[in-house]
Amino acid sequence: MRIVFVGSSHGYPEPGKRCSSTLIEVRENRYFIDMGTQSVEDLIARNIPAAAVKAIFVTHLHGDHTNGLPSFLDVCSWKFKNADPVVYLPGDMENARECIRAWLACNGTPMRPFDFRPVQEGLLYDDGALRVTAYRTKHIEHSYAYLIEAEGKRVLFSGDLSPKGPQEDFPMAVLDEPLDLAICECAHFEATRYLPLFAGKENLKSLCFNHTSERLLPSVLECKARLTDIPVIRVVDGMEITL
Repeated sequence: MRIVFVGSSHGYPEPGKRCSSTLIEVRENRYFIDMGTQSVEDLIARNIPAAAVKAIFVTHLHGDHTNGLPSFLDVCSWKFKNADPVVYLPGDMENARECIRAWLACNGTPMRPFDFRPVQEGLLYDDGALRVTAYRTKHIEHSYAYLIEAEGKRVLFSGDLSPKGPQEDFPMAVLDEPLDLAICECAHFEATRYLPLFAGKENLKSLCFNHTSERLLPSVLECKARLTDIPVIRVVDGMEITL
């Protein structure tokens, strides 16, 4: 499994950082966690056919996690007609789908009948190559973290968590078994708020801080210094991790 961080910013783009979008590669299959930036451009730049994208998992419907989705479905509706991703949307899926349909109609593109599905807590997706389990979080009324399992590896995408801190809703149950990588946000609270959760956790093999705010960078560096038994990485756009 390879993880490509297409965009790692928070809320809005910053110089050299685009909004949240992560590409997952499992053999010939591709999947996205969020699509907050024009991810279709990265597929083209990497010579990845749109048809290779099997599913898109949105953590929540804020624009910095979804603004690239309408454009991807737009180009798949008239150009890449063999692309048929399953699109998982939290919250009011029907309204979100109709909003995308209406936006595409404004520029004259009839939206193809894509397979939109609601996000529900628990096992969400399993195509034999990738297995996804959703955990409800408290960032907004409908927001989720995702546990990704593929090729014998387990990766947790925290999504955005409660502004009160990760103690409120980080899904600690994922650490009941070895977790190869935790990809955690650091935009709404200091990274050091994770220390009570992760210190001494032998099942956590490595930690990435994604969706980071520049103002909280000192707390990321402090967390890295204090978690001496766990490799800690600060994500930047274009970074790739192979497990």
